[in-house]
Amino acid sequence: MVSNNTFLKLLSDRHFLYLWSAQLISQLADKVLLILLIAIATSETYISYTVPVNSRESMIMIASTLPAILFGSIAGIYVDLYPKRLVMMVCNILRGLLVLVIPFLPKMLILLLITTFIISIFTQLFAPAEQSAIPLLVPESYLMSANALFTLTMMGSMIVGFAIGSPLLHLFSGIRFGQELLVGGMYLTAGLVLFFLPQNEAIPPKAPQHNVWKDLKDGLQYLKQNPLISGAILQLVIFYGVFAAMLKLSINLSEIITNNRTDFGYLLAATGVGLAIGALILGHFGDRLAKQPLPLIGFVGMALMLLMFAVVKDLWLALTLAVILGFNGSLVGVPMLTVIQKYTPENMRGKVFGLLNNAENIAISLPLAIAAVTLDAAISQFGNVQGLQLVMVICSAIVLGLGLWSWSITRRALEKVL
Repeated sequence: MVSNNTFLKLLSDRHFLYLWSAQLISQLADKVLLILLIAIATSETYISYTVPVNSRESMIMIASTLPAILFGSIAGIYVDLYPKRLVMMVCNILRGLLVLVIPFLPKMLILLLITTFIISIFTQLFAPAEQSAIPLLVPESYLMSANALFTLTMMGSMIVGFAIGSPLLHLFSGIRFGQELLVGGMYLTAGLVLFFLPQNEAIPPKAPQHNVWKDLKDGLQYLKQNPLISGAILQLVIFYGVFAAMLKLSINLSEIITNNRTDFGYLLAATGVGLAIGALILGHFGDRLAKQPLPLIGFVGMALMLLMFAVVKDLWLALTLAVILGFNGSLVGVPMLTVIQKYTPENMRGKVFGLLNNAENIAISLPLAIAAVTLDAAISQFGNVQGLQLVMVICSAIVLGLGLWSWSITRRALEKVL
C-alpha cells in the first residue's frame, strides 16, 4: 500500500529529486514561453502580413506542436541510443540558448515561427528521455506515485505558468531582453540540474549501420502486437486532444464570460488545479484504486464537463467545471502512463514514448487546427455564443465515443495480463 508520505520518500532520493526539479523548472518555462511567444507574435512590432490575431495565436501553438508530428517517433528511437541524462541536458541548454536569440532576430512572424519550431524539436527529444528515465530511478512499486508526482508537477506548472506567467513577464519587461533572459535562464538552469544525475545507464551498442526506419517499424510492430500498450497510448491521445481543444476554446469562452480573451489563462489554470488534485489522490491511493475503471470514469466526466461548458455564463461556475474537467483527465492520464512504463521492456521505452509523444502532439495539433476552423465557421453561421455552444456539444460527443472505445481495448488486454 502506498502511504501518505510516498512523495516525500521519492523526493528523499537525491537522483529522483534532480530529475523532478529539472522537470519542474522546464515545464514552468514551457508555459511561460508559450505566453511570451503569443505576446510577441500578436504585437504590433512584428510583421505579420495582415494575418488575423486569432490565426497568429493558432500558428504559434501549431508551430510548437508540429515537430512532434514530424520527428516525435524518430526522436524516441535516438533516445534509446544515448544516455537519457545527456539527451535531457543538451535539449534544455539548446532550448535556453534559442530563447535568448529571439530578441536579436528581425521582427518577422515567419522567423518567430521557425524559432518556435526549432525549440519544439528539442522538446520532442526531451520528452521521451524524461519519461524513459523515471523507471531507471524508481522501483516498480513506486511508478504510479512517481507518475502522479510528475503529472502533479506538470499541472502545477500549468497553474503557475498560465496564472502568473503574464505578470511575471511584465515584471521583467522593464529590463532589456528581460523576458527572454527569464525563460532562457530557466531552461539553462534545468539543464545544469540534470548534470547531477547518475551516469551508470546501460546503453546497448549501436549497430555499425543503424537503420532508423527499421527501429521505427519495430516500434510500430510492437504496438500492433500489444493492444495493452497501444490502447493506453490511444487513451492518452484522446486525453491530450481534449486539452488541446480547450486551449483554443477557452480563449473564446473567456471572451463570452468576461469580455476579455486574455483571461483564458485562468480557465487553463483551473483545469491544471483539477489535474493536480487528481494526481495527488492517485499518488496517495493509487494502489487501492488500481482495479477501478478510472479511465472510463474520466472520459464520461470530461464529456459531461464539455457539454456543460456549452451553457455556462458565470466565471466561477466555468472555473469549477474546469477543475472537474482536469480531475477527470487525471483519471485517464496517470494510470495509462503507469501501464506503459510498467509493461514496456526497457529497450523499447524510448521508441514507445517517442511514438506516444508523436501521437500526443498530433492529437494536440489537429484539435487546435480543427477547433479554430470549426469555431470560425460556426461563429460566422450562428454567432459567438451559439457557435461556441455547437462546437462544445460536438467535442463532448466525440470524447465520449472515442473514450469508451479506447477504454474497452485496454480493459480487455489488461484482463489477459492480470
